[in-house]
Amino acid sequence: MTRILMVAADAMEFHGIVRHATGVTSANLAIDWSRCIRLGNYELLLVANGAGAKRAAAAVDAALQCFPADAIVSTGFCGALEPDLGIADVVVGTAVSAGSHTFPALCPASERRHRRGVVCSIDHVAQTADEKRRLRAGGASAVEMEAGGVAERAQARGVPFYCVRVVTDLADEDMANNFNQALRPDGHFATINILRGVVRNPLVRLPELLRLRKRCVRAAGELGDFIADCRF
Repeated sequence: MTRILMVAADAMEFHGIVRHATGVTSANLAIDWSRCIRLGNYELLLVANGAGAKRAAAAVDAALQCFPADAIVSTGFCGALEPDLGIADVVVGTAVSAGSHTFPALCPASERRHRRGVVCSIDHVAQTADEKRRLRAGGASAVEMEAGGVAERAQARGVPFYCVRVVTDLADEDMANNFNQALRPDGHFATINILRGVVRNPLVRLPELLRLRKRCVRAAGELGDFIADCRF
């Protein structure tokens, strides 16, 4: 069976994939969350180690110690940079732009609808429409935080690399909640910090959180359906 390592920031991003899987078992790895699954003719190791390139790169290194992957996939949620991308649209990266580096990415075959384009990988949440417009001017279609770290480790190890993402926020949206202030060094968001912000502006920030949660559930499902249809 073809062995594929899939790397995300949070276990929630894998919910749709696990729904299609068989033989789900825990993996004993020194990272936040991991599962071994079977998906058709593929053996997958799913790992989530928090937000950011360093956390994602560490997850790749830990996983490859016991899982000789034939391919590595950076996956999970992303923000749209193209104005016509909608919530739960799948973006397949043709390349990952991370600072001064650009890493090429392979594209899986799939009959399901998706968009192809460059994925911009940065070290923080892109919270404003103005920032997204600036990133779009550089030629990218979507923005996220982990793919640069995954792509760098895949290139260093000589393992084929893919990037498959799904949209949870739109290009013209500003975020009222300050997720960057809530991001902890361990790559997770401090719930108490987010709730303090909600208390200060509940009529705006609470509906945004509820809307984002609903979007993430929908996007994870669409991502799982797409991955289940892919041929890597």
